[in-house]
Amino acid sequence: MDMGTRTVTQKPWWTLPENFDAPMVFHMEADQEELIFGHSDTYLRCIEMNSHTLIQLESWFTATGQTRVTVVGPHRARQWLQHMFCCVGSQDSYRHARGLEMLERVRRQPLTNNDLVTSISVPLSTGDQSLAPRISGTICLSVPQPSPYQVMGCSGFHLSSLYP
Repeated sequence: MDMGTRTVTQKPWWTLPENFDAPMVFHMEADQEELIFGHSDTYLRCIEMNSHTLIQLESWFTATGQTRVTVVGPHRARQWLQHMFCCVGSQDSYRHARGLEMLERVRRQPLTNNDLVTSISVPLSTGDQSLAPRISGTICLSVPQPSPYQVMGCSGFHLSSLYP
């Protein structure tokens, strides 16, 4: 199913409680926030609409000017955004270029089922430590069995306890 289309019997994504379970929460450097969301968060609304998510940005008063990012929405859309964030922040030129392509796509048009499947099937490099100083936080993307949360992230994310 295309994320942008649904039948009459299907509910909009924001009416399904499971889309709000285990939000993806992490901290991002201010310059990364501006690169992804634009000056004064110009692209925030179109990224939310095209990814079928809600994204909350909260500036934190830290020496490096970090922003707390909280993303809720369908599981695969959160995974896609996580992959895009990881790639955009990578120092690996191929991954960075891929992340910028993904960023431009989600700014221009709604993500399709094909986009979501393709992104998930591309494994993240486990040796890329370039994100460590750029992005940190709790990445929770699903509620698998038997653990109440599956913590996912690309290498370099600093995982911490869940936020209340």
